[in-house]
Amino acid sequence: MPRTELFPPLDPYQTGLLQVDAIHTLYWEQSGNPRGVPVVFLHGGPGAGASPTHRRFFDPSHYRIVIMDQRGAGRSTPLGEIRDNTTDHLIADLEQLRTELGIERWHVFGGSWGSTLGLAYAQAHPKRCISLMLRGIFLMRRSEIQWFLYHMRTIFPEAWANFSNFLPAEERGDLLESYYRRLTGSDYGMRMAAARVWSVYEGACSTLLPSPELLSASGEDTHALGLARIEAHYFRNNLFTPENRLLEGLGRIRGIPAVIVQGRYDIVCPIATADELHRAWPEADYVIVPDAGHSAMEPGIRAALVAATEKFKHLA
Repeated sequence: MPRTELFPPLDPYQTGLLQVDAIHTLYWEQSGNPRGVPVVFLHGGPGAGASPTHRRFFDPSHYRIVIMDQRGAGRSTPLGEIRDNTTDHLIADLEQLRTELGIERWHVFGGSWGSTLGLAYAQAHPKRCISLMLRGIFLMRRSEIQWFLYHMRTIFPEAWANFSNFLPAEERGDLLESYYRRLTGSDYGMRMAAARVWSVYEGACSTLLPSPELLSASGEDTHALGLARIEAHYFRNNLFTPENRLLEGLGRIRGIPAVIVQGRYDIVCPIATADELHRAWPEADYVIVPDAGHSAMEPGIRAALVAATEKFKHLA
C-alpha cells in the first residue's frame, strides 16, 4: 500500500535569507537529505507563507526539501510588502534561489496560489522541472476572484456576512477596492482588523467540516497581514494577460510528469477550474478527493499529496 500519512516532524539543516532587490529579503530553508532529489514547496495565498508541517509531505530520506516564503509572506521581509511584488518577480526569485543552491532541476509542489505559481514557473522554465504536483487549482482569472469575493456565500453565508459586514453598507458594492484601501492605508489598527477579517473568511471556507485550528491560525497577525494585503494586491493588479495564459501555455509543459489533486467540495477554488485544467491537459494525472474541501491538511487531500510525492520518487 502506498504511504498516505505525513512524515514525522523534522528541522531544517540549513536556513538563509536571500536579498532579491533593494526592498525584499526572502527566507528559505532546506531539510531532508542534502544529497537527495530536490523538491521546492510553493505556499498558497499569495502571501500565506510556509509552516513546519509543509516539510512533512516529503520522504526526508529521499528528498532535498526546499521551502521559501515568497515576497512579503511569512518570515520574508518586509511583511505584507506589495511593491515590486508580481508573479514575474516570484518566478525570478525561484530561479535565483535555485541557482544560489546549485540545483539543476527540481520537483515543483504547490497548492492553491502555489498551483498558479507552479504552472507559471514551469511554463517559464520547463527544463528546470522534474515533475509538477499541484493541489486546489487556481488560475487567477476574474471569474475565480469574483467567486471568492461574492459567491462563496452560496455555501458559507455566515462567513461571507462577517466578511461583507466589516465594511460600511455603502462600500459593499466593491469589496475588493474597499478592503484594498484599508489594507494599504496608514492606520495600522485598521490594516490589522481588515486583514484578520479577510483571512478568517478564507479560513472558514477552506475545509469540508469546521476546523477551529485553521480558524485560529487564520487570525494570527503575521499570517493574516501577509495573506490579506498580498491577496488583495494580486487580485486587483496582477491578472494574467491574456487571462487564460496558464491554459494557453500548457503546450510548454505537456512532457513534464504531473498530478492534479482536487477536493470535490473545494469552495475556495472550486473543482470546475481543476476540471478545466485537466481537460486541457489530459497528460496530467487527476485525483479527485471525494470527501474534502480546499485545505491541504484535510485527511484525503493530505493522503493524495503524500501518495504523489511517493509516486514520483523514481524521477530524478
